[in-house]
Amino acid sequence: MDMGLVLAMGAMLLVIGAFAGVLAGLLGVGGGIILVPAFFYAFQVLGFDSPQLMQMCLGTSLATIIVTSVRSVLAHNKKGAVDWEILRGWAPGIVVGAVIGFFIASSLRSTALQMIFGILAIIVGLYMAFGKSHWRVGEAMPTGIARVILSPMLGFLSVLMGIGGGSFGVPTMSLYNVPIHRAVATAAGFGVIIAVPSVIGFLTVDMAKSPPYSIGAVNMIAFGLVIAMTLITAPWGAALAHRMDPKPLKRVFGFFLILVALNMLRKALGW
Repeated sequence: MDMGLVLAMGAMLLVIGAFAGVLAGLLGVGGGIILVPAFFYAFQVLGFDSPQLMQMCLGTSLATIIVTSVRSVLAHNKKGAVDWEILRGWAPGIVVGAVIGFFIASSLRSTALQMIFGILAIIVGLYMAFGKSHWRVGEAMPTGIARVILSPMLGFLSVLMGIGGGSFGVPTMSLYNVPIHRAVATAAGFGVIIAVPSVIGFLTVDMAKSPPYSIGAVNMIAFGLVIAMTLITAPWGAALAHRMDPKPLKRVFGFFLILVALNMLRKALGW
């Protein structure tokens, strides 16, 4: 094994993890939305491009989300911010959606997953850039048939993007009149429910070409280094958020995400 390649990979992943941690703490966005395109770029540069590359990026991102989401839920729960009633009600549907998402993701080629990520990331970016906190579609979280439809969709789309519960869960709860701090805390719980079943699946994927120290579609070097760095840098981002207004930064990040998504689409189309 080329030790120089392993060291280069480690250095790139440390930078990616640090950046993801700061942004997650500063803007309250999950690391996955940053990690997936960053992993894709890093692994491609290091020579691990393949028709399954996006599966490796999704699986590794979701593995990091297990750790960060559990840590986040425990921290929020100490402050009484997690809405366990919403979490219990939505969990079964989210798990079903996450499992379906894994089976779809594991059967698609990298280019198809790039297209899906790009389109969904543009939608998330537009919401971050232009969404208003006062927008509402209901006064309480839906139950019955609406929940039966929405909860699997939330898990399904999140796995196809390799992200936790924040990017879709927080806007959904906010639109249904859940206070933002409760939405963020509860969405961390969504992240655990999304990531655990999907990562179990990604660990079993048979990869034709993968970076060193990979189990299935999860790279253990990336997982370990990113977790280590986000644990260090996320509190820095959170501290910065208390010193400045993160709203304009969120808008800027929304535009940045749209550019990243458009570049992903460009690559998928071979332009």
